[in-house]
Amino acid sequence: MLKCRTAWQKLAPLARASSTLCRQNVKRTVLKCDSTMTQVPRVQMSSGTPGGDNTLYIVLVGATCLGAGFYAYRTLTSDKSRYHDRISEIASRPSKMSPQEQPATYMQTEPTAEAEVEPSGEPAPIMESAPAESTEQPPAPAAESAPAVEAPAPVSLPEIPAHAPYLLIGGGTASFAAARSIRARDPGARVLIVTDEPDLPYMRPPLSKELWFSDDPSATETLRFKQWNGKERSIYFQPPSFYVSPQDLPKVENGGVAVLTGKRVVHMDVRGNKVRLDDDSEISYDKCLIATGGVPRNMQVIERAGDEVMKRTTLFRKIEDFKSLENISRDVKSITIIGGGFLGSELACALGRRSTESGLEVMQMFPEKGNMGKVLPEYLSNWTTQKVRREGVNVITEALVKNVSFQDGKLEIKLKDGRLVKTDHIVAAVGLEPSVELAKSAGLEVDSDFGGYRVNAELQARSNIWVAGDAACFYDIRLGRRRVEHHDHAVVSGRLAGENMTGANKPYWHQSMFWSDLGPDVGYEAIGIVDSSLPTVGVFAKATAKDTPKAATEQSGTGIRSESETEAVASGEMLASTASPQAPQQEEDYGKGVIFYLRDKVVVGIILWNVFNRMPIARKIIKDGEEHADLNEVAKLFNIHED
Repeated sequence: MLKCRTAWQKLAPLARASSTLCRQNVKRTVLKCDSTMTQVPRVQMSSGTPGGDNTLYIVLVGATCLGAGFYAYRTLTSDKSRYHDRISEIASRPSKMSPQEQPATYMQTEPTAEAEVEPSGEPAPIMESAPAESTEQPPAPAAESAPAVEAPAPVSLPEIPAHAPYLLIGGGTASFAAARSIRARDPGARVLIVTDEPDLPYMRPPLSKELWFSDDPSATETLRFKQWNGKERSIYFQPPSFYVSPQDLPKVENGGVAVLTGKRVVHMDVRGNKVRLDDDSEISYDKCLIATGGVPRNMQVIERAGDEVMKRTTLFRKIEDFKSLENISRDVKSITIIGGGFLGSELACALGRRSTESGLEVMQMFPEKGNMGKVLPEYLSNWTTQKVRREGVNVITEALVKNVSFQDGKLEIKLKDGRLVKTDHIVAAVGLEPSVELAKSAGLEVDSDFGGYRVNAELQARSNIWVAGDAACFYDIRLGRRRVEHHDHAVVSGRLAGENMTGANKPYWHQSMFWSDLGPDVGYEAIGIVDSSLPTVGVFAKATAKDTPKAATEQSGTGIRSESETEAVASGEMLASTASPQAPQQEEDYGKGVIFYLRDKVVVGIILWNVFNRMPIARKIIKDGEEHADLNEVAKLFNIHED
């Protein structure tokens, strides 16, 4: 303020003199030109002094602005000059590898005490990659003494991307179906699948079905098998070339699907939209799918039996389990399968076929009265048990395991009724435990009745988190809350979750199906709630040569039946048979037929026994949810009396 006042006092007399001189010059000019000048009223500033002082005020303000502008220009010019000098100085340094390349793709030796130190204070790397323009320069002495180290394959040591727009946790069928669905609706989407398995996404059903019937001795390693229709295919959904590498996912032009194998998500930060892996690395996401599936459930009597029993017990679920059991079946004399459900019965039939060739003794035990006793009505369960026995399996029914021990090189299974079974190896096929380890850190609800993450009809657990597959306890708008553990449900729920992740907002109504084959001659497909405790009505007919899983796949051209069935829709024109179906008696052979499961007189589940390519009709019946006075008439829709 004092400086401004001093400047004003010095400049004011000069400004007044200048103003007076200007007025006199104008006056002389006007008189000389013999003309008069129009008088303009003098304008005075409201806050200034009248007369010439107003002009001086304007001059001072302009000078101040010019000075400020000159100062700013000089400052920016100086900063720019210093910036270019710094860049030039950095560019003149020796070239180094980027930090991303050093830990991910190069192996470095331990730095020595004589390691050269950069100006930044960090030791110089032992090996350096020279830029293209400096290839003629001789290598540094340190590089000459260091041995050449080749970069390992990128797949063995992938760089984990920091962000994935679509993050899928789990590498099973549900994740792959979701990825395919996301890419179909969003062609440029970048999808990252994180799985703790070392393999790319693959289908599990052949592990207990077709792979065991392969004539190729290398099938265990190649994981290629012949379907019932004779066509050969791989267990993997897609070859490695289908996927992009995780480190390339953020920069690939048209997006893609990447799989990060051998990594497990251990923590979810829902508010921060990120996850932490078991190596403490973090990945942020925009939308996330949890498709962690489940782990095979073990029996407490086996867990308490000790290490010797555990070493001789297989919990069948993954590729490694199949390879291990296949090798074991060639080395031991007897295998006992505990469990009478889908997996236990399939493995029993598969190993039973092998027993005729190698002399392997195969036993199957379960607490029910017959195979798949929790699913099939009693008469059909008994018939299935006889079928499994004809495959060379010693079936032990109503067997409750009391104790398991290892004595004299054999496993001894003692039952509660006193029976004792000796065997070399045990396969525990007693169900699946959904993987819900992330529920606590993510704050997600686990259903107390069915298990699994509790989600709505759109498979959504939070605003940007969905759950699909075995781990999802979802709300079925037709059948209520459910949790399903089958391949086709993983396909259907994964596809639906992927659609909803891209904004479809669709509810779960398309009923998934499941199937089981007891070899190439007997198989069934089911949909809805199939529980033997529900009232059932079965309608059967005599089977023909084409009423087998093998014949059905030969006709349809596909080996994994659900992949075609889930895409089909029920036709409005369903042919009806003119014959009147009759339920067979107990002693009859159940060649083919339809079993209806009822709840409050409404069909909630259907099994097609050796009846194939009719699933859309069954799906429509359940979707309609109507009462039927005569289910024999409904059975005509499936044409079971066709020749």
